[in-house]
Amino acid sequence: MSRTEDPSPRIEYLRRTGMSDSIIVNRLVLEGWGEAELVPKLAPAGSVLPAVEMPAHAEHGSDLWRWHISISTAVLGAAALGALAFAAYVMYKPPVVYSISIPSSAASTTGPILTYGALPALSDPDYYRNVKRNLVEQKASFIDANLSSMKLVVYVGGVLQIEVPVLAKGKVGSWWETPAGVYQIQSKERNHFSTFGEVNQPWSLDFQGNFFIHGWPTYADGTAVSSSYSGGCIRLSTDDAKKVYDLTVVGMPVIVYNVEAQGDSFTYQLKAPPVSAAGYLVADVKNGTVLSSKGASVAAPIASISKLVSALIVTEYINLDKSVTVPKEGLVYTSIPRLKAGTEVRAYDLLFLLLQESSNEAAETFASVRGRSQFVTYMNEKAKAINLSHTVFSDPSGAKGDYSTPEDLFTLLRHIYENRRFIFGITSGDIANSAYGPPAFKNVRNFNIIKNAPAKLIGGKVGQTNEAAETYAGAFTVKVGAQDRTIAVIVLGSRDAEGDVRKLLSFVHDLYAPADATR
Repeated sequence: MSRTEDPSPRIEYLRRTGMSDSIIVNRLVLEGWGEAELVPKLAPAGSVLPAVEMPAHAEHGSDLWRWHISISTAVLGAAALGALAFAAYVMYKPPVVYSISIPSSAASTTGPILTYGALPALSDPDYYRNVKRNLVEQKASFIDANLSSMKLVVYVGGVLQIEVPVLAKGKVGSWWETPAGVYQIQSKERNHFSTFGEVNQPWSLDFQGNFFIHGWPTYADGTAVSSSYSGGCIRLSTDDAKKVYDLTVVGMPVIVYNVEAQGDSFTYQLKAPPVSAAGYLVADVKNGTVLSSKGASVAAPIASISKLVSALIVTEYINLDKSVTVPKEGLVYTSIPRLKAGTEVRAYDLLFLLLQESSNEAAETFASVRGRSQFVTYMNEKAKAINLSHTVFSDPSGAKGDYSTPEDLFTLLRHIYENRRFIFGITSGDIANSAYGPPAFKNVRNFNIIKNAPAKLIGGKVGQTNEAAETYAGAFTVKVGAQDRTIAVIVLGSRDAEGDVRKLLSFVHDLYAPADATR
């Protein structure tokens, strides 16, 4: 059911902030009102507002910083601060560090058909079973959230304690899709208030920046939300959420699994094209089949491809609706300088500079929000979480010192395709109907477009430095026989990345057919 109270006061408030009526409709649909109730309040007679499919609310975007507070003996000894320090310790106690043995992932090259499984966390059901088995054997305490069966299980000391149903998850393909992977509980709150969705989330467990496990959310007046999709969180009944909350501690691993992302049976016949890149990989995103590769496991500088991971961190740790201040040290060399020190820019708008114009200024500005060193730490933690086993980051923009392999970058592309596809939408210039409205910057150049490509770009990132030469990692829709397939193309150390990508796409389009097809 939709919210029944009069939306007029909320409409007037959002109008005073300068928000357009079309964006107000998107926002209020997120907050639980039906569009049919909103249109008469907003649109003049005869006009029609665009319909946008959105979840009933968005539960991420809290402005709260979650600090891990270490209380020294000196502070505990100070009588005036003793009570405050104890309260802070209870609220934000340091995380428990677990030693988790994660199964490795490697390409299979047996037989004439090459099948690649570089992201088993999303494509191989055995991967999560192996992770769970290892944790149980170590007698670890952890949470297993299976978003395919919609069940959440808590293990304590390797022993199953409780199994509860998952009532809602982030909508597939949306801005709020719940990310799959292996994470940790970062903080606990008896009641977390989401500033974006303006809802209370009881018994909240933060497991990845803006993502939570929590009970059924309510609005400020106590009315329960009605959406079947969450704002990127894992929603339980409130009673079940309290039981889970009581069994968990900060630092406990969380396994988020979704079998919808598993591989399929589509196979190919293998041939090989000539390209200038030192290393490359061409593979099917949905079933992992490697169509052609060279030096796919060799690490090399990746240049601005790193900005895809920077964008993941931004969307998981920074409220895109809020403004960030451009620091003086953020005005580094970039291809198209746009920013000025001290100015405030909405995070959502900065994403377009980061991902389309490959702005190093935008990367450094984002990194300054949590601190550059911490931001790079988040990037490396994210790499581990999604099984980028031969990837290391030392720079938020990829200007120097960021290394990966074509295999790992394929894993990254699959993760974004399955969990954060709106990032691809920005990189390709195809994003539409965003709840955040149109981007503020005009005449933004998109360097990711491959001119005269024999395929449609879904999303990707170009890069170029003296260290890395030319690089590219992207996903395309390619016609294979009578089927449209999603094909990833990664090239590193290239003299002509754009030309290499065109050759590899033409190779797939011209020479491949389904294995059971007749030619």
